[in-house]
Amino acid sequence: MARQRPRWSELRELLQLRRPTLSAVERRLEAALSIGDLRAVAVRTTPRAVFDYVDGAADAEVTARRNNEAFAAVELVPEYLSPVDHPDLSTRVFDRKISMPMIFAPTGYTRMMHHEGEAAVARVAARHGLPYTLSTVGTSTVEDVAAAAPGSEHWFQLYLTRDERLNAELLDRALAAGFTTVVLTVDTPVAARHLKDIRNGLTIPPSLTLRTLLGMARYPSWVLNKLTTAPITFASLSSMTGGTIDAVRVPDVVFEPTLNYQHLEWLRAHWPHQILVKGVLSPRNARRAVEAGADGVVVSNHGGRQLDRTPATLAVLPAIRDELGPDATVILDSGVRHGQDIIAAVALGADAVMIGRAYLYGLMAGGERGVERAVTILREEYARSLQLLGLGSTAAIAWHHVRVP
Repeated sequence: MARQRPRWSELRELLQLRRPTLSAVERRLEAALSIGDLRAVAVRTTPRAVFDYVDGAADAEVTARRNNEAFAAVELVPEYLSPVDHPDLSTRVFDRKISMPMIFAPTGYTRMMHHEGEAAVARVAARHGLPYTLSTVGTSTVEDVAAAAPGSEHWFQLYLTRDERLNAELLDRALAAGFTTVVLTVDTPVAARHLKDIRNGLTIPPSLTLRTLLGMARYPSWVLNKLTTAPITFASLSSMTGGTIDAVRVPDVVFEPTLNYQHLEWLRAHWPHQILVKGVLSPRNARRAVEAGADGVVVSNHGGRQLDRTPATLAVLPAIRDELGPDATVILDSGVRHGQDIIAAVALGADAVMIGRAYLYGLMAGGERGVERAVTILREEYARSLQLLGLGSTAAIAWHHVRVP
C-alpha cells in the first residue's frame, strides 16, 4: 500500500481539541457518564458519614441490594421497524402532563448533603417539567420550595404525626403554598437501625464520634458552607418548640406505631387534592389503601432503609397493578438508577418512578449543577433506550417489551 506524508488539514480534523474547563466542579460533572459515576464523585467530595447516610440502608442492607438486582435481571425485548427519531418521553400522572415518567422522591436532611438543599432540587425539577416531593423532615419549608420554583408542581410527603394540630397545620401550609399531592408514608411505624449511621454517630440526636468529626474536617468547603449558611433544622416541624427544633422529640413525633386506616380516612377528609400512600408492598395493602380514600400508591420499601429483607419493589409491582386495575395511580420507588430501570417499571405497571439516591449523589457531587447532571443522564439513557427498543414514546411501552426471571 502506498504511503504519503500526512497533511495538516487532515490532522486538524482528527485533533478536535476541547477548550479546558476551569471549574473543578464542572470537570467532575462532565466526566460523570452515569449515576454510578456521580456516586463515585460524591464519595470524594462529601464527608464519609454524610455519604453513608445517603448510600446506606437498614441492618444488613439486603433489601437495598435486592432492589438493584431486580432491575439488573430484567431483559429488554426490542421491537423494530417503527419511527424513533423524535421519541415522546412525556406521560400523564393524575391527568397532568410531565416531561418523562419520573418524580423527585422526598428525602430528609437534604441540606446536610449540600447547603443548597431542597431549593436546588426543586429548581431542577421545575426546569425539566417534573414534580418535586418535599419531605416532612426536609430542611426547607413548603414556602421555601414554592418560592424557589414558583408555578411548578410540588408534592408534600407527610409523616402523620401524633399531634393532630401539627398535622392540620402542615396540610394547611402545603395547600396554601400550592402543593397538589400529599404522599402519606406508612412504612415507618418505628425507626429502623442504620448501622453505618450508628457507628458514625449520625443519629437523632447526633452523637458524633471523634473519627467522624475529623473526617468532616477533611472537607473544608463542605464545613465552610455549613458554617456560613442557615442552621440545618427540620424546617416543617420547627413550630414544635417555638421556632427551634428539638431533635430529641422528632423520632417520637414522626414515627407513629398506631398509624392505621382511620388516619388515612382523616387525611382524606382534610386534603382536597390527590393522596398517594407510600410504602406499599402487597396487593391487599394497596387495595385497602385505595378503599380508605387514597388515589393510588407508591410501591416502595423506602430504598431498603426501613424493614430489611422485604421484596424488591419491581418484583411486587405487577401484582399490585393487577389488583388495582388501570385507574389507580401506581408509582414505583426504590432502586432506580438508570433510564432502562424506568422502562422496566413502566412496562410492569408503573405510571412513573420516583428517584431519591440518584439525585442526591448529584447534589453531593455538585449542588444544583450535580442534580441537573443526574437528570440529564437519566433522561438521555431513557430516550436512547426507547429508541433502541424501537419505541417512539413512553405510551408505547408494554409488558411484552421486558422479560423478568
